[in-house]
Amino acid sequence: MTSSNDYGASSWELNVQVDQPNEDSPLEFKLRVTGDFHVGGVMLKLVEQILVPQDWSDHALWWEKKKCWLLKTHWTLDKYGIQADAKLLYTPQHKSLKLQLPNMKTVRLKVSFSSVVFRAVVDICKTLNIRRPEELSLLKPRDNNSKKKRKEKNNKHPIDEDILDLDQMPTSPGSIASPGLYSKTMTPIYDPINGTPVSSTITWFSDSPLAEQNCNILAVSQPNLTPEVLAKMYRPQNQIDKAELNAGWLDSSRSLMEQDIQKEDKLLLRYKYYSFFDLNPKYDAVRINQLYEQARWAILLEEIDCTEEEMLLFAALQYHISKLSLLSEPQDYTNEQDVDEVEAALASLEVTLEGGKIDKILEDITDIPKLADYLKIFRPKKLTLKAYKQYYFIFKDTCLSYFKNKETSQGEPIEKLNLRGCEVVPDVNVAGQKFGIKLLIPVADGMNEIYIKCHNVRINIEGLLFQETQYAKWMAACKLASKGKTMADSSYPTEVYDIQSFLKMKNVNSVPPVIRDPNAMDMNPESLVSPRYLKKFKTKQLTMRILEAYQNVAQMTLVEAKMRFIQAWQSLPDFGVSYFIVRFRGTKKDELLGVSYNRLIRIDMATKDPITTWRYSNIKQWNVNWEIRQVEIEFDQSVAIALTCLNANCKIVHEYIGGYIFLSTRSKDQNETLDEELFHKLTGGQD
Repeated sequence: MTSSNDYGASSWELNVQVDQPNEDSPLEFKLRVTGDFHVGGVMLKLVEQILVPQDWSDHALWWEKKKCWLLKTHWTLDKYGIQADAKLLYTPQHKSLKLQLPNMKTVRLKVSFSSVVFRAVVDICKTLNIRRPEELSLLKPRDNNSKKKRKEKNNKHPIDEDILDLDQMPTSPGSIASPGLYSKTMTPIYDPINGTPVSSTITWFSDSPLAEQNCNILAVSQPNLTPEVLAKMYRPQNQIDKAELNAGWLDSSRSLMEQDIQKEDKLLLRYKYYSFFDLNPKYDAVRINQLYEQARWAILLEEIDCTEEEMLLFAALQYHISKLSLLSEPQDYTNEQDVDEVEAALASLEVTLEGGKIDKILEDITDIPKLADYLKIFRPKKLTLKAYKQYYFIFKDTCLSYFKNKETSQGEPIEKLNLRGCEVVPDVNVAGQKFGIKLLIPVADGMNEIYIKCHNVRINIEGLLFQETQYAKWMAACKLASKGKTMADSSYPTEVYDIQSFLKMKNVNSVPPVIRDPNAMDMNPESLVSPRYLKKFKTKQLTMRILEAYQNVAQMTLVEAKMRFIQAWQSLPDFGVSYFIVRFRGTKKDELLGVSYNRLIRIDMATKDPITTWRYSNIKQWNVNWEIRQVEIEFDQSVAIALTCLNANCKIVHEYIGGYIFLSTRSKDQNETLDEELFHKLTGGQD
């Protein structure tokens, strides 16, 4: 040992424990140091005393009392505030972690416990071949109680579920995936040996056959669970239960160890921000499958509400996807060597810039399309019945006007609504012949709610429109107007076609009689619908109804069926709404706050009715008062609110708002690796 005389009277002993990978208890060392010792010097002095030949490059010092990593090796002990009573731990920065993916498959892999959660998720997604990692985050399991954890730690060989072990994948400090294997535009790079495009799986994941095999497993849908297993899984009963689920989100700006996450703990990797950008089947096989799985479990566990008609559609798509997953291999889009990548990119750019047809551009410039027809309108008011009144509507540019009748349409309208920036929600029941549109139009103190309904008559004689066609045209016009586009935009016909296709999938009456499926006997309808709908039908009756809906989707490919499932999930009224129990400033009662991808919703906890809605586009600024832990938001026209989150850290609400605002402004030229400024915006760190 070095004597104290070598450092002077100001030296003192620093207690440092060294975490050994194969030992239960860490080794203890005492180092004679002074306050002006640098952290890097302490680590060097410690390694010299350990005398164990191994790679210490991934190790760093952890201060348990202050819950912080000493990663700035040029800082002195005095600058960190470390004194003689401090106890430090010299431990690896990358540790094994169990992650339950959206498809309920658990994987084990090395994760950086010293990087902030946002960076850790970026590395995890690169390992799992999931693009757009900013859409995901880590969530603590609801049943992760301390007694169960202590029992598993005491047991040297705990019994666990089937785990896909990715812990042996080669890693380097600070980066899990090898750099330089993919281009920023996500165009497959070419193999230098044979000149063929490199597989997107290999490009993003690794160059080993084992890596490709593991990635393909994550791209394939998991088999349906039995009704007994499904019944044991937790299902939220109301919005308050859903709010409790959101209390487990980790803080994106802090590391795992700062939030008491230890080695071999289990976390959930989930899509936190419901704003999915640039879904491309050529590169997103794993991403699309995981999105489909999260949507599927949200339906089955009743985390989101849907109608009986929608549930049957979801069940039919699940049945079709399950059949295709068993019968066929995952499609590889990167082996199409006859397609020139440059020509394909130029063709895509030409379509994007609307340069394909000159006459279409001229038509768009000279003609101003409009819609005119009789529709019904309803403005909801408290303590009133839902009574629709018929008016003559004209849709032109981004404005919706209505008149008493067609004869008065040349004069002043009863009301003219500008739909730019509004929210458009479908209100459809194909079986019940209900085709409605719900409009949420921004105003100073929130949003006005308006319901529009198409005619109930389905006639196509003498030039009259089918109700579905009428709805598709008006719905497409409203959607484009909410984005600031008119019906002259080239995407309008495509939008109309997509809406008609979606209605056709739901319309069971439009298909021929059910064809007997030889595999229908293997169907387990109890695993395809939520328990609430199992009580309504007998097994045989439910099987027949699912097969009827299946006829509308039987011709779809595997990827197309998954994409349709995701689109149907996104079209649900409650899609993307995360609930929190809050208390607004100036009130003494608890309320619910719904945080969606484009708006905030104030909900009465007793009646579960929405009170006020605010859109993100009207937000001027937001911040957190850390002294009283209160989120403050200022909107246009001098409207301001302040709230305290009661069931979670207020930083989580802050991250939701900041994350959604950031995601709504991202563009296609954004690099895959996000820099610190973008991360700061994502976590709402503008205060």
